[in-house]
Amino acid sequence: MSFWRVLLSIICPPLAVLDKGCGSILITFLLWLCGWVPGVIAALVIVNNPNR
Repeated sequence: MSFWRVLLSIICPPLAVLDKGCGSILITFLLWLCGWVPGVIAALVIVNNPNR
């Protein structure tokens, strides 16, 4: 997990998961609309997942 990906996850979570697939983008975007903190947490979890 690079510093720039983490910074992008904090600033705009949907942009940080663009290369992870449509489902990840959609989930992160919907959580981001519900509130900034859930979107950031989801983006960090998706970016930090070593299996993807």
